Amino acid sequence: MKDFDSDIPGLMAGMGRAAREAAAELASATAERKHAALIGAADALWARRGDVLVANGKDLDFGRDKGLSDAMMDRLKLDEDRIRSICDSLRAIAEQADPVGEVIAEWDRPNGLHIRRVRTPLGVVGVIYESRPNVTADTGALCLKAGNAVILRGGSESFHSSRAIHAAMVVGLRTANLPETAIQLVPTRDRAAVTAMLTATDHIDVIVPRGGKGLVGLVQREARVPVFAHLEGIVHIYIDASAEPEMARRVVLNAKTRRTGICGAAECLLIHRDIAEGLGQDVIDMLRAEGVEVRAGKGLRGDLEATDEDWGAEYLDMKIAAKVVDDVDDAIAHIRRYGSDHTDCIIAADPAPVARFFERLDSAILMHNASTQFADGGEFGMGAEIGIATGKMHARGPVGAEQLTSFKYLVTADGAIRS
Repeated sequence: MKDFDSDIPGLMAGMGRAAREAAAELASATAERKHAALIGAADALWARRGDVLVANGKDLDFGRDKGLSDAMMDRLKLDEDRIRSICDSLRAIAEQADPVGEVIAEWDRPNGLHIRRVRTPLGVVGVIYESRPNVTADTGALCLKAGNAVILRGGSESFHSSRAIHAAMVVGLRTANLPETAIQLVPTRDRAAVTAMLTATDHIDVIVPRGGKGLVGLVQREARVPVFAHLEGIVHIYIDASAEPEMARRVVLNAKTRRTGICGAAECLLIHRDIAEGLGQDVIDMLRAEGVEVRAGKGLRGDLEATDEDWGAEYLDMKIAAKVVDDVDDAIAHIRRYGSDHTDCIIAADPAPVARFFERLDSAILMHNASTQFADGGEFGMGAEIGIATGKMHARGPVGAEQLTSFKYLVTADGAIRS
């Protein structure tokens, strides 16, 4: 393999220039060509699944040697079913409506102007991510669908898997006669490449970090390029006194245990005081029986007594904090203090506390009677997501192809002049 580490600034500047040139071509690429590229990538990935699994085996060995947690190893692992899911996501994104050129709004003015606000690509997107090799395909596909070029910098743990998946994406681009530099993967583990991306204001229009608190915090502190990000997924579930018991048990169990290492996994359980000794304790006992370590607040029986550090903790593991609250307003106050504006859920049959929960909280995603594991662009009908944005500028919640566009104004008239 070529030694790229000797000149990281040169490498990244070259990738940036190539991405900018590719973005100029993609901005006017037809929906049919982008569709063909994504279908071609899906076909190539499935045909090469054996190579992908061999590459993933190298990454799993690397992860074990590095001492990754079980949750992180699960994020890293690929098998045929997961590769099939990646291919399905590529095809789902391919079949979505092309957002580029969509007329968002249109109006006439008394001064003779006809104005249209139309979706347009962002340009070049930089994505920095850890562990999950499927991000290589998801982000590449979403950026392409929105007419953007993308520079991908995968984690050291997923280095080989990401390269194998990226190779299939390039086949798709080649099939559709689109520039192969539309989807580029940084070919080195050197962290200097991250620094170069964060300061590449001439070449990159937006950075999207996907990973743990350390990575996202670094990006938010050091980036000179605009950032779409969430720092943590501190996800709360509030069980109201009106909750239907069987539903509460089912939803909480899925929200915590389906996959503990994703940002939509529940991390804190808030229980209305009136049901703490009954349904609340039943839910805690159920979680414990499934192997979840419960850090319990006053009035609840768990494995350990909760401390101040447990409120606002993102475990990404088989652990959860639990607390008794007086009512929905007390739950809201707790979430406002300790939450991360990612995803929060209320389980209730009474519509009044649900309305208050939805009105008084401003998390990017608020749910009612649904597992927080649904906090995912694929489940929202976006095919996949490039990440969950918790800020309030431009994009919020799951970032799909539509959220990877900006807009421009197209103004026409018949010789109008201003007096």
